[in-house]
Amino acid sequence: MAGGRSVSLALYSDVSNSKELLDLMQSGKLEPEVAFLNASLVPDVFPVLAAAHKALLSKARESLTTRTLHSELVYNYSGSKHITESLKRCGISDDTTYILAARFDASDEEMKAVDRLISGTDIDLGELESRANQPQILKNCRSRCSLRPRQSL
Repeated sequence: MAGGRSVSLALYSDVSNSKELLDLMQSGKLEPEVAFLNASLVPDVFPVLAAAHKALLSKARESLTTRTLHSELVYNYSGSKHITESLKRCGISDDTTYILAARFDASDEEMKAVDRLISGTDIDLGELESRANQPQILKNCRSRCSLRPRQSL
């Protein structure tokens, strides 16, 4: 990552406390601070790492669009220029059961704390591709990129 920084990722299924996590995030009381993404919209770690890199560059330039580095990651991942829409589209909601957690510069203890925050099953990141909601990912991409389905020549 930029400037020797790092991002740690953890994937959870069967999450039962996403409303509580969302409330903690919105109140600014989430400890440790972490980005939560709706993992069904994440087909691979690469776009998350790209969003994290962009967030770190914005932080280094003192030009974050959002209030925190972790919310900047979600904002960058969404591709939208509207913060609220970005967080709603790609972040978690009250009933999200499949979550990708991302923490910048995390120590082992901080990642254990993230694990304790989430009531769910910690699963391998390799599950992302097979569990991705491809139709929803394409719908989100088309709406923000004005992409049209491929046509035959």
